[in-house]
Amino acid sequence: MKCNICHGAGDCPQCHGNPCANHDGCACGGSGKCPVCGGSGEFSIPYAGDLDWLVPRTILYVVHGSRAYGTSRPDSDYDYKGVVVPPAKYRDGFAFNFEQTEIKAPVDATIFGIRKFCDLAADCNPNIIEVLWAADEDILICTEQGAMLRAARKDFLSRRAVHRFRGYAMSQLKRIETHRKWLLNPPDHQPTRLEFGLPERTLIPADQLQAAMEAVRKKVDSWEIDFGDMPESEVIHVQEQIHRFLAELQIGTDERFRAAARLIGYDENFIALLDRERQYKAALDNWNHYNDWRAKRNPKRAALEAQFGYDCKHAMHLVRLMRMCREVLIDGVVHVRRPDADDLRAIRDGAWPYERLMEWANQQDTELLEVARTSPLPKTPNLKHLDEVCQQIVRSMPL
Repeated sequence: MKCNICHGAGDCPQCHGNPCANHDGCACGGSGKCPVCGGSGEFSIPYAGDLDWLVPRTILYVVHGSRAYGTSRPDSDYDYKGVVVPPAKYRDGFAFNFEQTEIKAPVDATIFGIRKFCDLAADCNPNIIEVLWAADEDILICTEQGAMLRAARKDFLSRRAVHRFRGYAMSQLKRIETHRKWLLNPPDHQPTRLEFGLPERTLIPADQLQAAMEAVRKKVDSWEIDFGDMPESEVIHVQEQIHRFLAELQIGTDERFRAAARLIGYDENFIALLDRERQYKAALDNWNHYNDWRAKRNPKRAALEAQFGYDCKHAMHLVRLMRMCREVLIDGVVHVRRPDADDLRAIRDGAWPYERLMEWANQQDTELLEVARTSPLPKTPNLKHLDEVCQQIVRSMPL
């Protein structure tokens, strides 16, 4: 089978085998060879690990990420995801276990064991459910068993999508807000203990201070709900309700920390000291995260952030996820190859002012909950049926 990127030529599709002409940011890294097939012209999964059964037992392998969405640039990464049915010893006993494996070079690929894949897909994990809905031209391997899995793709969809897709989208929004804060008001120095009313060296032995902080943390953690085997989508929904309730009561992190310390029996002076130590550590963590972010930023992406005041690439993903969520809930389909690719690329290039993005995201966040309430999709998928599909696929494979 010919390589899906170079179509058998073996040359880099960006510089066409002449890296000197366009080596800056070229996908081949200056080699002139196709970054996917390494110049051979033949398609293969570039796995070099010790699981000799992985490639021949892979039932589904598709293009993923920006190249699947239709939003890629010439120098965008090549991302893939796949599904494999491990041999019987990985399923029947306890000495061997397989959930997934990752390939980092020359492409980024993740191949999931079918049991983990089905579990994540049944919870409407966006990155997983997309694998079943990849465009035909992006499907590189689809065996008889892979076709069986794709045939059941509608059965994996449910109203859980509203929590999973929104959850992923809001994580993008949180990154945008954090980065914007750093862009507009970057920390200009490493925080000092003096700024938080603390002596240069703690008056309490470090091990005792750490033990006290750990005791408070454990008390706060003890208030968290043990969700057990509850699907992550439902966990997200419950946590959202709890956070909104606490916000209405104006009970934040600071209040919970001090309440936990009082319940342990610490006096107010010691609680105040612990609180200042906690705030100092949070400021120091923020300083370290800021410097790590600044050191690892992509130069082109940093230029866009500086120009528009926020991370436009995160904005593109936020919009894509919320639009896909609406499509899933209303139409019961997952449009991986985006019909709005041009608009998404424009958003990535700064077409939306920050204020428009925030207004749109908050409006969509509210609307999607109502869309989910009236969605024709079931509240949860038929897990018994999906388990039977998984078993049927497994049984059809050689041991």
